[in-house]
Amino acid sequence: MSLNIAEIIESGKATLGIELGSTRIKAVLIAPDTSVLASGDYTWENKLENGIWTYSLDDVWKGLRSAYSNLYADATEKYGVKIKNLRAIGFSAMMHGYLPFDKNGGLLTPFRTWRNTKQAEAAEELTKLFGFNIPQRWSIAHLYQAILNGEEHVKDIAFLTTLAGYVHYSLTGEKTLGIGEASGMFPIDSEKLDYNSEMLEKFSEIPSVKAMPWNIRDILPKVLLAGDSSARLTEKGAKMLDETGILQGGAVVCPPEGDAGTGMVATNAVLPRTGNISAGTSVFSMVVLAKALGGVYSKIDVVTTPSGAPVAMVHCNNCSSEIDAWVKIFMQYNSLFGIEVKKSELYDKLYEIALKGDIDCGGVIAYNYFSGEPVTDVPEGRPMLVRTPDANFNIANLMRAQLFSAMAVLKYGNDILSNKENVKIDCLMGHGGLFKTPKVGQKLMAAAMKAPIAVMKTAAEGGAWGIAVLAEFAGGEHGTSLPEYLAEEVFKDAEKSIEEPDESDVNGFNEFMKNYIAGLEAERKAAETIK
Repeated sequence: MSLNIAEIIESGKATLGIELGSTRIKAVLIAPDTSVLASGDYTWENKLENGIWTYSLDDVWKGLRSAYSNLYADATEKYGVKIKNLRAIGFSAMMHGYLPFDKNGGLLTPFRTWRNTKQAEAAEELTKLFGFNIPQRWSIAHLYQAILNGEEHVKDIAFLTTLAGYVHYSLTGEKTLGIGEASGMFPIDSEKLDYNSEMLEKFSEIPSVKAMPWNIRDILPKVLLAGDSSARLTEKGAKMLDETGILQGGAVVCPPEGDAGTGMVATNAVLPRTGNISAGTSVFSMVVLAKALGGVYSKIDVVTTPSGAPVAMVHCNNCSSEIDAWVKIFMQYNSLFGIEVKKSELYDKLYEIALKGDIDCGGVIAYNYFSGEPVTDVPEGRPMLVRTPDANFNIANLMRAQLFSAMAVLKYGNDILSNKENVKIDCLMGHGGLFKTPKVGQKLMAAAMKAPIAVMKTAAEGGAWGIAVLAEFAGGEHGTSLPEYLAEEVFKDAEKSIEEPDESDVNGFNEFMKNYIAGLEAERKAAETIK
């Protein structure tokens, strides 16, 4: 088998996928059958600078090169070959955010990520203007808020994009986005498969926008569908990615997608009544709609799959960060007594003990808000643990409350879909760190969502594998639609485990949510008073 793999790599038939996630940049090399051949990664984190959550572009390139270099070393060690040519490449990253460039390609303001929650005024005004929910993290909300703020740089914008779009442009020279990623910049018309022209016109007619020297149509990236193969890795781009100069240009580069779209691909959740949940630093659900929503909901985004089908998305800024903080505390406790425990084993134990807690967490309530949370109208993050004096406070209930907290905002938003829109879900595919410990995350998420939660082995590679699959779809000339390609070629023999909702857990989560929702005002007050 190794010889065959070596031949795949040496003949330039392997495909590369790289995703820039919130805490890790992951690179994956796959064969034409989408099996993983090699991987590499790079750990990084966002910074809060001058009140803005950001990553520097220097860190972007350092991380990309490091992840690729580690993948290259992995492939060389395993198969004794050099990666000189690739059939296709795909780049993905955190959706949304704000990266404005001037006519010379200079970044006009530090990258403003999805995590920022200072765009409430713009989001509210645009939602009313469009009759369509515009979340704070969408690029158009960032842009309009900058206009409302009177920021000097806005007049000089020549090109506005996302992180994935920026990387794609730097390596190919093409100012494009996949439709799923584009739907996090500006609303999409799912029939015309492009930006909504009526909304573009309405935005252009806003007096403060009309006064700008640019037109919104001209500064947004071009929208492309999954499978488009027009872009190529330039020789300059190859050297930007691989500093050794071994990698050559010419590979097909598929349309860049966001982590939401790659998560859907990685879990084969692109058909109506299916969906996925990505749970890591943030958590979001994507439910593919059988029909358009009847109302406009500030808690629900309407985006698209990489092939343009409408999707109801509930995006929550916070998920596992507070759990990670508690794990660090327990690691420090162990070190006090000289106890050596692998962090991965500690995670498993703490997750497993949560299943032994009271179904409603025994009066223990947790709020995992490292940053603001628009879905629950909390402006800034203040992680908080609250319990009643007679609470059954033990480690099982503490961890169960932390896991419930990581899912609570997602449940809060998705209850709108089930209660007000009667959206039916056959199954949700889970991926991300929250699902690494077998069954625990699945079981509790099934209770939160009141729907079966499945996890596939391939989903462990996450979005990097998902964008690699999209790149293979573009570069491999498969001649089918994306849903057909995924169902008939990629996931035909995929193994998965499914957890059905347990009635006891569902009832316990509902009881927990009563106190959780009642205590949100205390969380808001904490954000207001604790500086």
